[in-house]
Amino acid sequence: MTTEAVTRREQLLATAAELFAARGFHGVSVAELGRACGISGPALYKHFPSKDAILAEMLVSISEELLAVGRARVAEAADADAAVRALVAWHVDFAVRHRPLIVVQDRDWESLPPEARERVRTLQREYVDVWAAQLRRRHPGLRADRARAMAHVSFGLINSTPHSGLLPDDAMRTLLTEMALGALGLH
Repeated sequence: MTTEAVTRREQLLATAAELFAARGFHGVSVAELGRACGISGPALYKHFPSKDAILAEMLVSISEELLAVGRARVAEAADADAAVRALVAWHVDFAVRHRPLIVVQDRDWESLPPEARERVRTLQREYVDVWAAQLRRRHPGLRADRARAMAHVSFGLINSTPHSGLLPDDAMRTLLTEMALGALGLH
């Protein structure tokens, strides 16, 4: 695959995320998506077999990225406290930079093809488990189910960014980080 093809593919995914976030997956036609990217609708099929495939790649790839970077941040951390802080920093940064993807994930989840939905679920469970393991290390005696719930609560707070982005990005990062760390018992 050439660099140009990769660039076009990335452009298609980014543009689709913006359009799907604004109007919903079913509210955007292939022709509109192509036009927004400066190509014809049918030209999209050179890059993706269907509009469903665009949504699937979009949501599977963000789940893969969250998990891979989350694992890397934990591996680089000196201890559980540093690992949780690194996970929060990573997720906050991701949420602020990728607001449209969070909206699409939340609203258009049901539109995912079943195989992609299961892949995303699996990746998300693994990501929650990365967080839960570090929370349990940080808080000895914490039950696994409570640690997973704490991770989900943190995601909910951080992923509210598309709806609560009333501050400039840097100020929003600071606020989300402070609130998430406070909710997790790290001040």
